[in-house]
Amino acid sequence: MTTSLPFFLVDVFAERPLAGNPLALVLDAEYLSDDDLARIAREFNQSETTFLLPPRQPEATWRLRSFTPSGAEVVGAGHNALGAWWWLAASGQLSSESDGLSQELGDNVLGVEIVTDGSGTPTAVLMDQAPPRFEAVCDDLEPLAVALGLDARDLRSDLPAQVVDTGAAHLLVPALDAAAVDRATPRAEPLLAQLEGVGGQGCYLFALDPRDPGSTAYARFFNPTVGIWEDPATGSAAGPLAAQLARQGRVPDPATVVIEQGHALGRPSTIRIDVDGSVVRLGGAGVVVAEGTLTI
Repeated sequence: MTTSLPFFLVDVFAERPLAGNPLALVLDAEYLSDDDLARIAREFNQSETTFLLPPRQPEATWRLRSFTPSGAEVVGAGHNALGAWWWLAASGQLSSESDGLSQELGDNVLGVEIVTDGSGTPTAVLMDQAPPRFEAVCDDLEPLAVALGLDARDLRSDLPAQVVDTGAAHLLVPALDAAAVDRATPRAEPLLAQLEGVGGQGCYLFALDPRDPGSTAYARFFNPTVGIWEDPATGSAAGPLAAQLARQGRVPDPATVVIEQGHALGRPSTIRIDVDGSVVRLGGAGVVVAEGTLTI
């Protein structure tokens, strides 16, 4: 039996095409098996492919499921979700339900807000993440630095290398400066061992001297646990970083934290996080750059 599915490519955390983090978004896939979804994600070979599905929980507007090319399902509210909502808003799918939006991600139902200009054109998507959980700290920086292709002197000791979870548990690693972030050349197996040792899904290497003086941090993201070598924009890691910086007193609470990512991949990205105590909201824009039909 042949099935045709509409799909779209959305550059997320970008205001122009061919920047930010590309997302493949697939519609009408509710009757496909998990194996089918994973194989479609391998076909697109983006860091994540998201399937827009009817909700299971009555309070949710849409259910989103996202898979990496390795077939791993991810449930954090990052570019995988923001790109889907950007397409919904940009294509006029939300004209009659602009208030009270929410998304089902894994077991969570999280609020969504579409910000528009005077004509109704979307300018940003704001999404709630789960309340932050501050988990294991990596006390031995030497093997962690080696796993990242750095020297221990390239990492800061005045901020913890810690796993923080706002929907996905990521290890946040403070570097001395942006130059150290740029020098990082991770080794997959040692980094995987470091992540497994602290229960982290991915590694967010960051510095507090961004290129743009209006930003807060400069970051790169590596995730060998799900086969992502480097990601150009990672909302599910930016939220934990903003929450940790607020907890450590590095930014006010409440605050808006702006994170730069993707420069090493030639896809500069800007991620906005609003943090107010346990409330963490991810924000950004996107560009729909392609559409087509997938026949399977």
